[in-house]
Amino acid sequence: MSTSLPLTGRIALVTGASRGIGQAAALALADAGAHVVAVARTQGALEALDDEITARGGERPTLVPMDIAEGDGLDQLGLALHQRFGRLDILVHAAAVLGPVTPVSHVEPKAWAETLAVNATAAWRLIRATERLLRASEAGRAIFLTPEVASHPRAFWGPYAASKAAMEAIVRVWADELEQTSIRAVLLDPGAMRTRLRAQAMPGEDPAALPEPRQIGPLIVQLALTDPGLPRSVVRFSDWTIA
Repeated sequence: MSTSLPLTGRIALVTGASRGIGQAAALALADAGAHVVAVARTQGALEALDDEITARGGERPTLVPMDIAEGDGLDQLGLALHQRFGRLDILVHAAAVLGPVTPVSHVEPKAWAETLAVNATAAWRLIRATERLLRASEAGRAIFLTPEVASHPRAFWGPYAASKAAMEAIVRVWADELEQTSIRAVLLDPGAMRTRLRAQAMPGEDPAALPEPRQIGPLIVQLALTDPGLPRSVVRFSDWTIA
């Protein structure tokens, strides 16, 4: 791969990398020259990602089949990244679950716990596992995907809205702690996109009317290359496309 690519030599960890926005992020980062460490639950989907990245001329990614709700696995991943690379340059946390769309009083405890585990607790575990690795980078960048409903909750979206609001708070606190370092943490709202999660949430919506996840890839690469400052506000894909 040409050394002229902007992310050549960078190490990028992407969660939820087997489909949707996570897959789009993995492909865009690989196209820009990064070595992608792709995390997802399904081995077969990760292998399909591997095939696509290499077919496009990218460096063969590192595949990590893992359920990020199991926090010990994230700790082990952090150790493995340290042993193999000694640092991490880019973190993209795209993995998420919708959880039940139902009145708050109807949510079962197990469903609540599972939604919080993936959408909130896993973000904290990722921060815990990767901060030292990001500090070892010249300019570590951490990008966390978040929806509008985190800041503007609405009926029936309780577990998803609450878990993503918690994730936003965690990222903002962490970013404030890192103000004097070279690490920058970014909250990115992709808006409505043609993803499986969106289809689950809005089954009556025409997916053809929505942008494809690949369209956000260039913005993720840009955020990996620039200093966006502290996340006083959320970076919105819709604002970036207008600009």
